[in-house]
Amino acid sequence: MERAREEASPEYDDGALDSYSETVMRVAAAVTPHVAAIDMTAPGRNGRRRGGAGSAVLFTEDGYLLTNSHVVAGTQRGHAVFADGSRMEVELVGADPLSDLAVVHGRRPRVPPAEFGAAESLRVGQLVVAVGNPLGLAGSVTAGVVSGLGRAIPVWSGGNRRVIEDVIQTDAALNPGNSGGALADTHSRIVGINTAVAGAGLGLAIPINSTTRRIISALLSDGRVRRAYLGLVSTPIRLNPSTVIRTGQREGLRVVEVLPGSPADKAGLAAGDILLSAGGRPVSDAESLQRLLFSDAIGQPLDLAVLRGGTEIHFVAVPEEMTSNGK
Repeated sequence: MERAREEASPEYDDGALDSYSETVMRVAAAVTPHVAAIDMTAPGRNGRRRGGAGSAVLFTEDGYLLTNSHVVAGTQRGHAVFADGSRMEVELVGADPLSDLAVVHGRRPRVPPAEFGAAESLRVGQLVVAVGNPLGLAGSVTAGVVSGLGRAIPVWSGGNRRVIEDVIQTDAALNPGNSGGALADTHSRIVGINTAVAGAGLGLAIPINSTTRRIISALLSDGRVRRAYLGLVSTPIRLNPSTVIRTGQREGLRVVEVLPGSPADKAGLAAGDILLSAGGRPVSDAESLQRLLFSDAIGQPLDLAVLRGGTEIHFVAVPEEMTSNGK
């Protein structure tokens, strides 16, 4: 009997592997045509040119592509090359350093646009596929699972510290050049824009959700996003039963780090605090806080309800405008 089970096991494993492979291949075939390699340039010193390279995702029929802000930083023009070999000149429409998103535009391409999904539907452990151009290798595909949701990651950019909010963490391998590429679900819908700014080997993606759709819309219409900035690095946390009973709230945001000199720092928040609400609205993930931090919040007092040592304390922070250098 044991021998029969051992003999049957490889067949079962092969079947599972085939199903996994078929899913990844199907998603890769559907998504790859929408992902372009982009090379952006700008005049530099002594006549030299500087620029950034990465990936971008076509999301409209008339040639608008979504990529990372750090890919296009300091540049205005460049070109995009799709998997079918077609090439088009592109120019920067706008960038938002806080979300690490940017939009570039070229002529109407001959490939169709990608379909956006909803990152709100993602679950930890769910299969996702990343498509991009790592290290100049066009149309590269990696696959993995969602490792975490609602992350807020501090990164360095041009010597400045900033925070990318509400990112998706995956174990799909990402390297330089993957930045700006697509993270897709098993239905071939784009649920995130990959970013490799945190370093090779750590898979992070900016989610496609209601907040980022608002950011994209602002970039398309105004070329920029006026964002309010608090300076918190946080992670979602489930509240203990006594806190749930007292507040009627099941989740909050644990403050992992407060950036020095930030509005949160000036207000008195500290690492270890649990943020329950902002402006009287409960916060349970990075997006719920980010939704409150657009242009109308700049310079306006914001009440922050915080749990510290089991006691609820209220602080008042005054969000500042996110500047072009990421602070």
